[in-house]
Amino acid sequence: MAKTPQAAALGVQAESAMASWYGAQGYEIVARNWRTTGGELDIVALRDDVVVVVEVKARSSARFGTGLDAITPAKLHRLHRLGRAFIREHNMAGRTLRVDVASWVDGTWDIVHGVS
Repeated sequence: MAKTPQAAALGVQAESAMASWYGAQGYEIVARNWRTTGGELDIVALRDDVVVVVEVKARSSARFGTGLDAITPAKLHRLHRLGRAFIREHNMAGRTLRVDVASWVDGTWDIVHGVS
């Protein structure tokens, strides 16, 4: 199902807000909307030796669940696989990969670090 223009705009705003938040926490944003044949990573951040893949999910309401509810085991596996591909492609061998999920629902953020 294609996103409505309003949903797409909400997603862009949420990703920008999260990139700013991670930057303020001392992370370097090294990529946004990085794409490969296997999928897309919303945000890739770096701090020390940790590469953080941030999946951003935004919802105007929780009527159909939160963004965190949208992270299935298959989606999580794909995020880890894409994160490893990013590390290989950008010569970051030896760094730790972490997957975070940032969910925005009706004005409230819920950020889960180190989703596994």
